[in-house]
Amino acid sequence: MWVWWAVLSAVSDSSVADRAAFDRMARGDQDALGDLYDRHGRLVYSLAFRIVRDQSDAEDVVQEVFSQAWRQATRYDASRGSVLGWLLTLTKSRSIDRLRGRRARPEPSGDEAVLNTIPDSAVLPDVQAAWSAQATQIRAALEGLSVLQRVAIELAFFEGMTHAEIAERLELPLGTVKTRIRQGLLKLRERLAGAV
Repeated sequence: MWVWWAVLSAVSDSSVADRAAFDRMARGDQDALGDLYDRHGRLVYSLAFRIVRDQSDAEDVVQEVFSQAWRQATRYDASRGSVLGWLLTLTKSRSIDRLRGRRARPEPSGDEAVLNTIPDSAVLPDVQAAWSAQATQIRAALEGLSVLQRVAIELAFFEGMTHAEIAERLELPLGTVKTRIRQGLLKLRERLAGAV
C-alpha cells in the first residue's frame, strides 16, 4: 500500500502542508516536526516494519528518519520530489541499513516472535477500510505492469532489496534493473493518478 503513497505523493493534499512544515522546521519550529510526524509517522512506521519485521527496529528507523528530516530541513529541495516521497526513501534506506546491521544478531526466540504478530489496535476501522481499498487499487495497477517491471518493483519495495541486490538476484545489469523500476513506477503513477 505504501507504494501507492510514494508514487502519488506529489499530488497528495498534504504536499503543500508538508513543504510548509519543512519551511517552518528550517526556521527551528519544533511544532512543525510534530505536524509532519502526525501526518506521516504511521506510514513511515508501516514501511519500516514491513522491511525489518521487528517492532523495536522499526521504531528506531522512524526516529532516525524524522531526526534526519529535522537536521536536513534547510537542505530539502521541493523540485526534487515530495516530502513524503523523500521520507519513504529515507525509511527504505534506513531499514535496509538496519537489516544489514543485524545480520550478525540472532533471530528472536519463539516468544519474542509472537509479539511481532500482534496487530496494532490503534488503527481505526475506517482507516483500515481505506487502506484496504487503496491496496486493492495498487494490486490491480501492479498486475497491469509487465512481469519484469512488477518483479523488480516488488523486490525493491516489498522485499527491501537494493538495486544492486535485485540485479544480482535476477542476473541482469544494474542499469536494466533501474530502468525497469523507473518505467514501472511511471506506469503505476499514470494508472493510479485517477484513484486520488
